[in-house]
Amino acid sequence: MDNYGKKDNYNKDHKPFRGKRFDKDARDDSECTVEGKNAVYEAVKSGREIDKILFAAGSIATVGNIIALARKNGILTQETDKRKLDKLSTTGSHQGIIALCAAVPYRTVDDMLSKAAEMGAAPLIVVCDGITDTHNLGAIIRSAEVSGAHGVIIPRKRSAGLNSSCAKAAAGALEHLPVAKLSSTLAAVEELHQKGLKVYAADMNGDSMYDADLTEACAIVIGSEGDGVSYQVKNTCDGVISIPQTGIIPSLNASNAAAVLLYEAYRQRRG
Repeated sequence: MDNYGKKDNYNKDHKPFRGKRFDKDARDDSECTVEGKNAVYEAVKSGREIDKILFAAGSIATVGNIIALARKNGILTQETDKRKLDKLSTTGSHQGIIALCAAVPYRTVDDMLSKAAEMGAAPLIVVCDGITDTHNLGAIIRSAEVSGAHGVIIPRKRSAGLNSSCAKAAAGALEHLPVAKLSSTLAAVEELHQKGLKVYAADMNGDSMYDADLTEACAIVIGSEGDGVSYQVKNTCDGVISIPQTGIIPSLNASNAAAVLLYEAYRQRRG
């Protein structure tokens, strides 16, 4: 495996959840839901932070106007089995549509830069390129906060959101660290470049993290659990960095790799 984010054996992002694990995730997400046609429509219309809208297969005739408005507003929508909606529902009357909402409001890159300025530090930001496991995302946010980073960016698609599972894994870090959601990882890299930050992709084939200057204003891109940082994103970055290793196992998982890289940045910044 030549990239960070090798999918661990418990990660089932590309397969349907079954049994107790599905039920657990359903309960976690239910803490951040809006249910029913009118409620979801008003949530979309009001501009509320929504990670994703799930609608029952075959229900497009009755919820099509809501889905159209959501897509116009850039909200991810997904057709799914009615049984999944039944498991997510807390009201028992979802009417074939449920919106999954962020546990905390999303912020902006400017919020992160302001946070760095207030701390008198060069900005350090983590960009998640398709981290689809909520526990991994929460762990990355937690590591970012405790290591002194100033924010985390996630893409609108192919990413876990700030649901209650993520909030639990973040262990309170969501209350203190800005998280922004941009249209794509490429858009995030472009904006960071415009703001004057260098952007490094984390990959096993990169240069040693010890040779990178992480004391300057910079961001680190952490790749997905299965594929690592995408080829397109790597090509737009200023460099590719790796974690030296001597073991036989080919890579760390995404959240562990993020923690190691962030603490190397912390070590360098302490002087």
